[in-house]
Amino acid sequence: MIDPVRRNVPDSVVRHVGYTVVVCVVLGLIATAGIGQAQTGFTQSGSLKRSPAEIVKRYVRLDQKGARLEAMGFDVLAPYVDWKEEPSWDHVVVIQEATVPEDYRQWTIIDNMDIIIPVTFRVRGSVNFKSAVFVPEDKTEEVRFHVKAVRNSWRIVEPVIPPHIGVPRMVNFAREAALHEQDAAQRGVLAALEGSLRKAR
Repeated sequence: MIDPVRRNVPDSVVRHVGYTVVVCVVLGLIATAGIGQAQTGFTQSGSLKRSPAEIVKRYVRLDQKGARLEAMGFDVLAPYVDWKEEPSWDHVVVIQEATVPEDYRQWTIIDNMDIIIPVTFRVRGSVNFKSAVFVPEDKTEEVRFHVKAVRNSWRIVEPVIPPHIGVPRMVNFAREAALHEQDAAQRGVLAALEGSLRKAR
């Protein structure tokens, strides 16, 4: 039996129509964000009434400000991700800026509740925690954040990447570490780290 909806309709057209429907649903979810916020005065973190790009933007900005450098950093980021614990990292990536596209045409829409959003990082280098040495490396890095509807909220499900910390925060981090360091030799190492990070600004 031939499906009456698809009779005499090329597969390419069917795929195009299906994709258009998905995009319309996603745009509808995004469009309701402003209405919901106006009615309640606030919205829950990760609410499906908001753009999925917003959850990525919040995560990236908190990370850039050094949330994962703090002891309780994972608790701050937990509302935006779907993993239960943060791995132990031996280094951080030092960045100048991060760009999260709000235009859905730059996303990969798998379906209306499953989206990939590419984030572009302007990387300045990395710092190894053991050696406390900044390794300069100017480059552009793209990370494709996979965002899904999980328990009625947008959540980043992958990838789990090393901390991507802004240059100013890393400068402050090195300075604060030096102030609390008792060993004179190690203070010298941290002072050198601060100096090299300042040059990366």
